[in-house]
Amino acid sequence: MPFRLSVVTREIDPVEDLLAYADPTTPLAWLRRGDGIVAVGAGMQTHLRIAGGFDEPHAAIMSSGWQQIAAQADIDDPVGLPGTGLVAFSTLVFDDASAAASVLIVPSAIIGRAQGRSWITTIRGNDDVPDAIAEPREYGPHWAGTLGPGAQTAQGYEDSVRAGLDAIAAGEVSKVVLARDLTGTVPEGADLRRLVRALSSEYPDTWAFAVDGLMGASPETLVTAQNGTVTARVLAGTTARGADADADVAASAALASSEKDLDEHQYAVQSVLTELRPHTRALASSEQPFLLKLPNLFHLATDVEGELSDGATSLDLVGALHPTAAVAGSPTPAAIAAIRRLEPFDRERYAGPVGWVDAAGNGEWAIALRCAQFERGHVRGTGSGPIAVTAYAGAGIVTGSDPESELLETRVKFRPIVDALA
Repeated sequence: MPFRLSVVTREIDPVEDLLAYADPTTPLAWLRRGDGIVAVGAGMQTHLRIAGGFDEPHAAIMSSGWQQIAAQADIDDPVGLPGTGLVAFSTLVFDDASAAASVLIVPSAIIGRAQGRSWITTIRGNDDVPDAIAEPREYGPHWAGTLGPGAQTAQGYEDSVRAGLDAIAAGEVSKVVLARDLTGTVPEGADLRRLVRALSSEYPDTWAFAVDGLMGASPETLVTAQNGTVTARVLAGTTARGADADADVAASAALASSEKDLDEHQYAVQSVLTELRPHTRALASSEQPFLLKLPNLFHLATDVEGELSDGATSLDLVGALHPTAAVAGSPTPAAIAAIRRLEPFDRERYAGPVGWVDAAGNGEWAIALRCAQFERGHVRGTGSGPIAVTAYAGAGIVTGSDPESELLETRVKFRPIVDALA
């Protein structure tokens, strides 16, 4: 008998706190301004996990596998909002050569909220017994984690930036994004929903996510596809917020007029436009970047919007766009080679795509930034003892970059995770 999923979505009474329904130890969540979707419990009906050794890009394998799963599903969805019906959560590696795995997870149940409405979706296989009605769970006690130097020390990072500038001077790349890491632990039994809740509350304009142990609050939309419309938000060029109103104005004005940051931003915008054009018609972007204000920093930002012309799914667009110049550099192949040479660690899913996709190929995807990977024992989701944490932050290196300034930028970008852990 062919494997088929039975998917039923029904509207329910308004849900105030979606995260209360998620699993405390392995939450699956996608939130923005309190709306979004969370998986109920830790169970799943099916998933795809792709590790290294494939000739085909992970996003392409995911897209093909997901289309096969979706084609075999019976879907009853009278609600019809973004995030209803058959939905999978996913996070992909930054570099397909990574030792980490890209994953696509279909939970057994999802609770969501959007446009003032709430719903529950149940997903069952051929022989599954219906689950009990989902109930919220009280949050566990508050906890604190610790973070310290990782594989890339502060001095090592400045040395890598200098090596990146040498590569730019030699004509190898015009831009390269270099990251560093912090490592630490979280107490055994910690309710990890508290971290996601803190990030979602403190940074409401970001995508707060938790997928397969990767948790963060990303300000950068990689791509959103919904009913034939595609949108993206490009971020590149960053400065810390000021200590008071006058310093804030000065910092934002300096960023808006910085030739170095404007050049870095333009590389990123052109990267996105170039990759989306073959899939769209009437593709447009703002002529000048605007300032995106977050609690800890300013970004130069550009919104892109177009109409899909070839039936591409959101996963297809993820494959076309990733990695963008905003998180890799330009030209991309040379930048990836430089990153492999200059970073003393595997980025795994940091700066990779994270988001969700539905049966029609619609979806919302961010770039996994301001994030950390949480590991239980030696295998994700298993084992006992303290939970290992690795956090990441990076900066774009172009002509005129200063190693000390780039190091300071990474410290500002670590702040969301560091504060949430504390």
